[in-house]
Amino acid sequence: MPDWTKTMEQDFEYYIVDPNTWRDTERLKNVKACTINRDISAETLGSATIDINGMLGECYIRVYLITIQGGLRERHVLGTFLVQTPTSKYDGKVQSVSLDAYTPLLELKEKSPPLGYALFKDENVMTNAFQIIREQARAPVVKAQCVQKLCTDFVANIDDTWLTYIRDLVSYANYELDLDENGRIIFQPKTNIAALQPVHTFDDGNSSILYPEISIDYDIYNIPNVIEAIYSDGNHNYSAKAVNDNPNSIVSTVSRGREILLRITNPELPGNPTKRQVQEYAEQKLAEASTVEYIVSYTHGYCPVRPRDCVRLNYAKANMSNIKAKVISQTIKCEAGCPVTEKAAYSAKL
Repeated sequence: MPDWTKTMEQDFEYYIVDPNTWRDTERLKNVKACTINRDISAETLGSATIDINGMLGECYIRVYLITIQGGLRERHVLGTFLVQTPTSKYDGKVQSVSLDAYTPLLELKEKSPPLGYALFKDENVMTNAFQIIREQARAPVVKAQCVQKLCTDFVANIDDTWLTYIRDLVSYANYELDLDENGRIIFQPKTNIAALQPVHTFDDGNSSILYPEISIDYDIYNIPNVIEAIYSDGNHNYSAKAVNDNPNSIVSTVSRGREILLRITNPELPGNPTKRQVQEYAEQKLAEASTVEYIVSYTHGYCPVRPRDCVRLNYAKANMSNIKAKVISQTIKCEAGCPVTEKAAYSAKL
C-alpha cells in the first residue's frame, strides 16, 4: 500500500468485466474521462460517467487507479459499473460516447418480486437475503453470518422491487446493503458513529476546504427543550415529562428562559409499557430532538476511505477540532491527482 501523503505517479486503467466469472477480460484503451459517485443515500449507492472514443455496448467496466511509488507499481480498484450508451457525437474524425454507468444493484432495481411474494415467520433473514440476491443479480454476493429470524411473515408490497424488498428485509436484522470496489454485494451491520474508530484523519495540511458547507437539519429555534409523553390504552394512563435544564445547552430552558414543549400523545411502545418506560421514552425523544446533524464538504487526494467509514476532521480554518464524522458521499475524478470531493456527517448535542 503506498503512502498516500507522499508524492507518487498515478494513472488509470479500465477493463471489461465478464459477468459470469466477475473477472477482468479486455482492457479499454479509449477512455477519455471518468467520474465516480458514491452516495449512501442513493438507491443504488452510486453511479459513474465514463467518456470514450468509439462505440461500446452494455457491459460491466472496472476502474483502477494505478500508483507508482518507490519503484512499486500497484493497482487499486475504484469501482465496478454497468454501462450503457445514451449519447454520442461525431466531429468528423472520431465518435465520442458518454456512458452512464450504474452499480450492480441496478439489476435488483429492474426486477420485482411476484405478486404476493412472502417469506414466512421463523425463516432466517440474512440467509434468504443472500439467496435472493444470488438468484436475481449477476454480481457476487457475500453471505453474512446472522441468526436473526422473522417474527412475522414478510410480504412484498405491490410496488416493491427486489432492491427495496431486500433492503427492508436486511434492515429487519439491523443490516444495510453495500458494495465493495470489486462490485461484490455485501451486507454491513448498522453501527453508531460513536462506536466506530476513525480510519483516516483529514486536516488543513492534507486536504482543502472547498466550502465549509455546514447545514443543520433542524431549525435550532424550534428544537424543543421539554418533551411530554402521554400513553393510554384504556386500562392505563401514564404521562411523563423530560426537561432540558442544562445551563450549558444553548436550547435549554435555562439558556432560553422559556419552555418549548413537544407533546407526544401516541408514543410507539411495545406491549404494555410501565410508567417508567414512558418516562424513558420521553427522555430518549428529548435527547434525539436536541441532536443536530452537520454536513461538511471538503476535497482531498485519493486514499482508501469509503462511504460509511469514520474519519477524524481537524480543520482549524473551520473551527473543527477532533471531530468524528461518517463519510456519506464521494465524487472521484479520474484525472491528475485523483481528487475526491467528500461529504461527511457528524452530530452535536445542543
